[in-house]
Amino acid sequence: MNADKESLQSFRPADVCRALLAALEASEGRRKKRKRDQTPDAIGLAVKREVLERVVQDDPDSEIFEAWLLRYAEKNESQYSSGAVAAMARGVLDEWRLARSMRDFKDWLDRGAPSDDADIAPATPRQ
Repeated sequence: MNADKESLQSFRPADVCRALLAALEASEGRRKKRKRDQTPDAIGLAVKREVLERVVQDDPDSEIFEAWLLRYAEKNESQYSSGAVAAMARGVLDEWRLARSMRDFKDWLDRGAPSDDADIAPATPRQ
């Protein structure tokens, strides 16, 4: 294993989830600018935020992260449905694996997950 790959493998799930929380804040700002009903988006972001915050709080080891997420979803201590929590936990696991295997994704997270569309003006409403 080369040094670059080892450095990607060395960080903890909480490190990635902390960066994902920052990216989520940017996403929340863009969501509010949309012209359609935002309720489903808001619920999804709230579920994801809850999972990410819990990972940061509990700081599970990399080796047990998948099992930790499964137990978290099974305990269903959330106000949201167990299915929603399980689905979001799976997404968080996928993003963590991507950050561990892909330098560009980890670097993007470390830069605060900037979005290409962040500077684009909101679309004009259709008439």
